[in-house]
Amino acid sequence: MDLNTIWFILIAVLFAGFFLLEGFDYGVGMLLPFLGKTDEERRLIINSIGPFWDGNEVWMLTAGGAMFAAFAQWYATLFSGFYIALLLMLLALILRGVSFEYRSKNESPSWRNLWDWSIFIGSFLPALLWGVAVANIIRGVPIDADMNFVGSFWGLLNPFGLLGGLMFLALFLFHGAVYLALKTGDPIMTRARATAKKMWIAALALVVLFVIFALAGTGLYASGAAYLPTLIAAVTLILAGWFVSKGRMGWAFGMTAATIVFVTFTAFAGLYPNVLPSTVNAANNLTIYNASASQYTLKIMTIVALIFTPLVLIYQGWTYYIFRKRLTLEHEMEY
Repeated sequence: MDLNTIWFILIAVLFAGFFLLEGFDYGVGMLLPFLGKTDEERRLIINSIGPFWDGNEVWMLTAGGAMFAAFAQWYATLFSGFYIALLLMLLALILRGVSFEYRSKNESPSWRNLWDWSIFIGSFLPALLWGVAVANIIRGVPIDADMNFVGSFWGLLNPFGLLGGLMFLALFLFHGAVYLALKTGDPIMTRARATAKKMWIAALALVVLFVIFALAGTGLYASGAAYLPTLIAAVTLILAGWFVSKGRMGWAFGMTAATIVFVTFTAFAGLYPNVLPSTVNAANNLTIYNASASQYTLKIMTIVALIFTPLVLIYQGWTYYIFRKRLTLEHEMEY
C-alpha cells in the first residue's frame, strides 16, 4: 500500500469521524425548535452538545487541511467548483456559532426564539449541502482536461444530488434524536425517542433509494468495493431502529454512528482510486495519483499525523468522558 492510498484512507476516516460527530450535532440543532417546548427545555438541549459542537467541527477543518496538503489538485478543483455551496455552508456555520453564544445575552423570548431558529438554519443547511456535495462527488462533475471544474452551482442541484442531501438530513436527524434520547431525561427523552422512530423510517427509505439510484446512474459499485460497507451500513441502520423500539438507546446510538461511518466508507470505497470523477471524459478523472502532492510531502505528513493524531483523539475522548452524564431539567443551565 503506497502513501497515496494511505492518505486517501486517512481522509476517508477523517470525513467519517466528522459526519459521525457533527451528524448528531447537526441533528440536535435541527430538532431544537421542535423538541424543546419551553426555554428551559431548549437550554437543556443546547447544553447536551455545548461542550462538543465546536470540537466536532475541527474534524472538518482537519479533513479539508489533509485534502489540501495530500491532494492539492483535488482540493483546488473541488473547492472552486463547489464554491457557492461551500460559501453558503460557511455562512450557515458562522450563524450557528454566533447563535450559541448570543442566545443567552438577552432573556427576551423573541430574542431567544430568533437564535433558536438560527441554530436550526445553521444546522440544516450544512447537513443538506454536505449530502449534495457527497452525492455529486460520487456521480461525478464536469472537469476538463486541465482539471478545471466547468459546471455551475445549479448543476450540482440535480436529482441525485438533492437525494443525497435529503438522505444526509434524515440520517443526521435520526442520529441526533437518538443522541438526545440517550443524553437527556424526560420529557425531552420521550419526545426524542418518538422522533427517532419516525426518522428511522425516513432514513431507511432514503438510503434504499440512494443505493438504487447509485447502482443505476453512477459508477459507485463498478469495482465492487462499495458493496461490503453498504451491506454493513444497511445492517446497522436496521439494528438501530430495532434498538430504538426496545428503548436501548446506547446500542441504538452505536448503530447510528456505525451507519454514518459506513455510508462514508461506501462513498470512498466506490471512488477509489478516483477522488473526483469527470462527467466530461473519464480521462479527466482526478485520481489519488494525478491529484497528489509529492512523495516527500506525504512522508512528512505521515510522520506528523502519527505523532499528533493520537493526542487529539485522547483529548477529545477525555472531553466526552467528562461530560458523559445524562442531563435533566434540574441541572444548572449554562446557556
